[in-house]
Amino acid sequence: MAKELKLMKGNEAVARAMIASGADGYFGYPITPQSEVMETLMAEQPWETTGMVVLQAESELASINMVYGGAATGKKVATSSSSPGISLMQEGFTYLAGAEIPCVIMNAMRGGPGLGTIQPAQSDYFQSVKGGGHGDYQLYTIAPASVQEMYDFVFDAWDIAFKYRIPVLILTDGAIGQCMEKCMTRDYIPRWTEEERRANAPWACWGKPASRGHNIVTSLELESSRQEAFNQKLQAKYRTMEENEVKYEAINCDDADYIFVAYGTSSRIAMKAMQLGREKGLKIGLLRLITLFPFPKKKVAELAKQAKGMLCVEMSAGQMIEDVKLAAECKVPIEHYGRYGGMIPTPEDVLAAMEKQIINK
Repeated sequence: MAKELKLMKGNEAVARAMIASGADGYFGYPITPQSEVMETLMAEQPWETTGMVVLQAESELASINMVYGGAATGKKVATSSSSPGISLMQEGFTYLAGAEIPCVIMNAMRGGPGLGTIQPAQSDYFQSVKGGGHGDYQLYTIAPASVQEMYDFVFDAWDIAFKYRIPVLILTDGAIGQCMEKCMTRDYIPRWTEEERRANAPWACWGKPASRGHNIVTSLELESSRQEAFNQKLQAKYRTMEENEVKYEAINCDDADYIFVAYGTSSRIAMKAMQLGREKGLKIGLLRLITLFPFPKKKVAELAKQAKGMLCVEMSAGQMIEDVKLAAECKVPIEHYGRYGGMIPTPEDVLAAMEKQIINK
């Protein structure tokens, strides 16, 4: 597998990136609109070339627990699903976070609630960054806005996962997962050797040499004082990530009077809306969020001091806007514009909302 420019779907890009990044295993269950991840992996048959295991589990519950087992041995293990399937995996997520097990998860969001529709949405924001499972935990959550980023962020996700011993969530939606764009692939990174795995995951269950005690991978602790100390350790880790791992893109924000705040598909639409506004003489910028946790609090607060207003563009009833308002500390008017249930707004709709709700209000 060598570097080349190829036309592919976002879901296909994730699958190809998993192989190219040296993943040891993928355990999943098909669900629209992300089924091409597993389909591509099955078609590529990486077990014949790299030794990567690809297995369709009997359910989402089974797949996330297979991830737990494989990742607990220090292997690079991943899964993917869509909104209802991700809901089923939430217990596994909190176990993974509680056991400090690194892994990569992709969610191609669809409209809800419930089974909803197979069309794209962004209504899993709360579930993703507020902790869908129980306990005080976080997932590192990164939101691609293109097929190229779907590919590249898999590599980034492994780095973060093992650096912080944390599950990493690539939060996308059916629009990016299904759209086809040019994507530059990378040269294959070999899977870790046993020696490399032991060096990169000294905490994992890979056998006990005489030189150390047992490695125990668990999220269970019955002594309250020790559980509190562990939770304090997790919170310190999350604060470190907030200081060092925040990612965003500020576009035309230096002179902006008005700012769109968006991520993923919505940020692509807001980009065009910004361009249309600039053509009309409106000084509009775009803050594209790349990490949703850690959230770019400092950048939002900085822009709130200069802007006359912000419009949060989401394909939801309004979820991300809560974090934007908290970060801005009420220093500027902040409004929401969104379509949901699988509906996608147009750039003209988004610009009209900015003019009506912020500029001409």
